[in-house]
Amino acid sequence: MLSSVLVLLGLSSALAVELTFELPDNANQCFFEEVKEGTKVTIEYQVIIGGNYDVDISVHGPDKVEIYKQQQKQFDTIPFKAQKSGVYSACFSNEFSTFSHKLVYMSFQVGEEAPIGQDNVRQSAMTKMEDSMTQIHKNLNTVDDYQTHHRLRELHGRKIAEDLNSEVMWYSAVESFGIITIFLSYVMIMKSFFSDKKSIR
Repeated sequence: MLSSVLVLLGLSSALAVELTFELPDNANQCFFEEVKEGTKVTIEYQVIIGGNYDVDISVHGPDKVEIYKQQQKQFDTIPFKAQKSGVYSACFSNEFSTFSHKLVYMSFQVGEEAPIGQDNVRQSAMTKMEDSMTQIHKNLNTVDDYQTHHRLRELHGRKIAEDLNSEVMWYSAVESFGIITIFLSYVMIMKSFFSDKKSIR
């Protein structure tokens, strides 16, 4: 069974939470984050494994104000700005599925990363070194995004391979049992042909 993986990343003024969790059938799981008014929030999710790779999701703000709601969606990115300070929730539901477990990836990013090499006090022109640092930082963020998506695709492919391997194993076991049964039946039939029969008086 795949366990939940939780990664917390503190990025100056931004907080990013990435996690992969298992959502059982007929289950509903919610995640909460306190957000200040005017803060930019981005929620990204993707169903990696299970059923038709779909899940119901709803995002609510303080006082249970609905911000986003979709049913049986595979993936999406939800950007919004907090209109009010308080606790925001992202709820994932698999209640429409009666037997299919899901593995869901979610990224909950609050705030924006402060520009590197700049501060609020000094507003001077950037040097070439600071400019290079900023470009390298952007490229590393892009690489990190690509790595995340490649890890998700790798996990999806590995799950398919494991399921296929399990099916082949059970099919081979049933087939082997059938062959052994037929072989033993032939042996018993052939033995009955050559066995000594009692003479009739």
